[in-house]
Amino acid sequence: MLYIGSHTSFLKDKQLLGVVEESLSYGSNAFMFYTGSNQSTLRFPINHELRDKAHELMKENNIDKNNCVVHAPFIINLANDSDEDKYKFYIDFLKKELERCIELDIRKMVLHPGSFTKLTREIGIKNIANGLNIALSDIDDIELLLEFMSGKGTEVGCSIDDLQGIIDLLDEEVKDKVGVCLDTCHINDAGWDIGQFDKFLDEFDSKIGINKVKCIHINDSYNTVGAHKDRHANIGYGTIGFDKLIGVIYNPRLDNIPKILETPWINRNEKDEWAPYKYEIEMIRNKEFVDYINK
Repeated sequence: MLYIGSHTSFLKDKQLLGVVEESLSYGSNAFMFYTGSNQSTLRFPINHELRDKAHELMKENNIDKNNCVVHAPFIINLANDSDEDKYKFYIDFLKKELERCIELDIRKMVLHPGSFTKLTREIGIKNIANGLNIALSDIDDIELLLEFMSGKGTEVGCSIDDLQGIIDLLDEEVKDKVGVCLDTCHINDAGWDIGQFDKFLDEFDSKIGINKVKCIHINDSYNTVGAHKDRHANIGYGTIGFDKLIGVIYNPRLDNIPKILETPWINRNEKDEWAPYKYEIEMIRNKEFVDYINK
């Protein structure tokens, strides 16, 4: 079964209900959102009435909450503990975000593992595992998904070995709460040819286990393989290409896993800016590329 959706907006006036309505307008049966700003700690209270209406609308349209994802804000950096107060703040804020997920009854959260900055990759990996052990120790019924990164700067998580290193250091009671979110742009930019995606999955399965893959971000890339830059392109308009991405989306080893678009909005000018997701989802369902931007 194909579960496909996109990043959506979680706004104060409609919150989760607005997320569901926006997703339905794109033809989605999955979605992803931030519970507030992705660059700050500003958050507004969860409106339970809007939450309940959202879940009713999801049921009416056969959207399973297990195919819906919250993205943690970018400001959380568990890899760097050089400032103890900041490190503790990141862990505490992550716990609060996980609690907001539970309050919204959306039980998957994607997290960028973090950057080790002036430390070492090995120390960064240990810091991430330690932070997850603390944050998830007393939180149940939720899956935290470590995102596969492009390797920009000092990012941790840009290799299968990085993610294996983190997972291997998790406490046993925490390990079952942690999975992985793959990202096609990030995998490409980290050095893997998406045309050889099954080789990537073979290595991932041997080192981590393919059962740990719980979500996939579907993005084309403006960059060549191994560029370590992370600039998303619209589906079929980048260096990966439509056919290779279709191969990932319909790979039978990843059936029934939500696929989420994070492609950029189309911006011809300040008066002509719009979301591409309806067109991209239709192309993906039909398995046929259409040049919807230039038509």
